[in-house]
Amino acid sequence: VAQGVPFAREYGGLLSNRSFGGTQVQRTFYAAGQTGQQLLLGAYSALQRQIGLGMVKMFSRHEMLDVVVIDGKAKGIIARDLITGNLERHSGHAVLLCTGGYGNVFYLSTNAMGSNVTASWKAHKRGAFFGNPCYTQIHPTCIPVSGDHQSKLTLMSESLRNDGRIWVPKIAGDKRKGNEIPEEERDYYLERRYPAFGNLVPRDVASRAAKERCDAGFGVGTSKMAVFLDFAAAIERYGKQQAGKIGEENASAVRVMELGKEVVKEKYGNLFAMYEKITGENPYEVAMRIYPAVHYTMGGLWVDYELMTTIPGMYALGEANFSDHGANRLGASALMQGLADGYFVIPYTIGSYLNSQIRDKPTPTDHPAFLAAEKNVSDTIEKLINIKGTKSVDYFHKRLGKIMWDKCGMGRSEKGLTDAISEIRLLREEFWKDVRVPGVNNELNLELEKAGRVADFLELGELMCIDALNRKESCGGHFREESQTKEGEAERDDENFMYVAAWENKGNNTYEVHKEELKYEVVKVAARSYK
Repeated sequence: VAQGVPFAREYGGLLSNRSFGGTQVQRTFYAAGQTGQQLLLGAYSALQRQIGLGMVKMFSRHEMLDVVVIDGKAKGIIARDLITGNLERHSGHAVLLCTGGYGNVFYLSTNAMGSNVTASWKAHKRGAFFGNPCYTQIHPTCIPVSGDHQSKLTLMSESLRNDGRIWVPKIAGDKRKGNEIPEEERDYYLERRYPAFGNLVPRDVASRAAKERCDAGFGVGTSKMAVFLDFAAAIERYGKQQAGKIGEENASAVRVMELGKEVVKEKYGNLFAMYEKITGENPYEVAMRIYPAVHYTMGGLWVDYELMTTIPGMYALGEANFSDHGANRLGASALMQGLADGYFVIPYTIGSYLNSQIRDKPTPTDHPAFLAAEKNVSDTIEKLINIKGTKSVDYFHKRLGKIMWDKCGMGRSEKGLTDAISEIRLLREEFWKDVRVPGVNNELNLELEKAGRVADFLELGELMCIDALNRKESCGGHFREESQTKEGEAERDDENFMYVAAWENKGNNTYEVHKEELKYEVVKVAARSYK
């Protein structure tokens, strides 16, 4: 609110609330159907204000490519100017990574195409532990994949599940359009399986249920890898309410639908317009088609309660760290975590570290550690440029994404993960022999940028599969097919796996796990039921 984010308000002026997946109460503040975007704009505006005041110096179009560690402490970074290709050394008493998550390891995700793991991964290779890398969130309401040409997927806000009803035909392989299928031939499977929560089950539950229905042959659309999200009932319900408000108790069915569409347009108009622009279908008239997609990563750099990694002086904030969400994450909490880390945690915790360092002069950038780190980055760039292979960077990224989605996505098994590890190792070996990076390094070179990021994804992907293989239980977004109940629900093993898996990079793509035991002293640990 202080940033100017236009949160929705009730008639009396108080902030309004609504339900999100995994809750049965209205507890979430929102801004129409674009809460995340509005929070980002608010954060960007606050940053620009500080830049204007001279409190922050902005290096736009730069990418961090290594961390400088001196005497075990983070003392700076090596960054590349993406316009000129020049490498730059930046020194400081501490380093804060606020670089987001790594969902693009799957190639297709709802993240911006530039989102990557490079900053976090370079810190990991310098000694920062990586916590729970296999914990990824698959969002249930995304526009389905339409072909091999796509480079990203589009998220439809979770708020749509407040009013939309999710269903598939009761007949497998039904080729009729959604509005041609009568009510009695529709399976509202979430309402059927989870009557207490209905369409507002947590994201992991809704995503797996959609996958199960599609895998069983009940999917819709040309790809048969989608389910319907239908607003017909909500439009009719809101239309009747609105008719009563304006004294049209005997309004015709057509009039009711007109009034209902206006209410839905006010609540979700931007989302409906976006859907129609992308798919060419009018969601006011026909049911939307949705399917799960990678959206968020709960794993990240391990941090303590002060947000410091295992490298003294290096901090990780927001989605870049592993904290807060565990194996699952409820809607509307991730950006709030980023804002909380930045506003309410790090300003009060970093001071204790700086107090011990403030008497030390800034490390000069001609220190041997800076020179060595810069040479390491330069050598890697030259190596990528000089491979002169035959296959594009996207070729390898797509192959990695398919391996990850098929074998480390919504469903994971011992065989699948074991195969994935072997396949990723072979793919990484092929990448370093046959990738082609056109152009040179001393100019704007998008392919070179992507190549460095995909090289890191090829290492991260292996660690994600190792972590998933090591955790022989199902919990939240991590679903091991060997660990499920008779009803197909996730089955935890609290006795053996109630810990954070913090992975240490031992070099040469080898890792050692450190287990941070989870101790609950106030909250009683129990399996949740959404039935």
